[in-house]
Amino acid sequence: MEHIFLNLKRFDIPTAYGGVNSIASAENWAETIICAVKEALRPYCSRAEFVIFFPEAHVISAAKAGRETWRLGCQGVFRTDVEKGGKFGAFTTGRTAKSMTALGCEYTIIGHCEERKNLLEIMERGKGKSVSGVHSILNEEILCAQRAGLRVLYCIGEQAEETGRWEDVLRTQLEEGLRGVDLDRVVIGYEPLWAIGPGRPVPTQEDIRKVARFCKSIVNCPIVYGGGLKEENAQMIASIPEMDGGLIALTRFQGDIGFYPEEYLQIIRRYFAARG
Repeated sequence: MEHIFLNLKRFDIPTAYGGVNSIASAENWAETIICAVKEALRPYCSRAEFVIFFPEAHVISAAKAGRETWRLGCQGVFRTDVEKGGKFGAFTTGRTAKSMTALGCEYTIIGHCEERKNLLEIMERGKGKSVSGVHSILNEEILCAQRAGLRVLYCIGEQAEETGRWEDVLRTQLEEGLRGVDLDRVVIGYEPLWAIGPGRPVPTQEDIRKVARFCKSIVNCPIVYGGGLKEENAQMIASIPEMDGGLIALTRFQGDIGFYPEEYLQIIRRYFAARG
């Protein structure tokens, strides 16, 4: 089974405010995207699981739009949750896993490079940087998500200064982040952080394949390319037997930057045409 993820982070912000939502008003862009893609995805549903991660404010409207061909996901969950006969949910600013399940989510992203960066910055302002502390928090988030019934896209990746010891970095992220979790409900998303952004190196097929092989030697989970599945690399990613899909966000990186449903569908078509 293939896994194709779509991360619509920040698409709730209109372009007038510096966002990348160019396709509809802030009130109805979620429904606009869903209506544009759900029927077009139907022919591929026997081959792939499609998951769309929405910003929290739009989870409700996305759930109401129906999910015949795709699954609903959220941007992340807090590390603790409500308990019957115990905590009733006073987690101000915390997006609890059970609240997301109650709204209709089936998936959550955990460990995205932006989340890891945020946690490290918080720790640096306290008692100092603790990479191990970040892994511990992410592990608690995964366990909490799974207790609430959510599946997890767990993101891992190495920085440019870590490429010389990438195996140790990824091994630690996998072993500490996934300690005690149900691996049957986890998909790994590989983010080569050294390659993300303008002017960065472009990962080769062999770069990605060696990472996929390595990760699968550590944990028995599907792995998808989280560095951005796009039209330019969809054929290459699909040609790697060890890879099980990809994560899409922006579809256009120049000009009117943003997400465009037809371009999303073109990425899907190109990926599956190459997959055979």
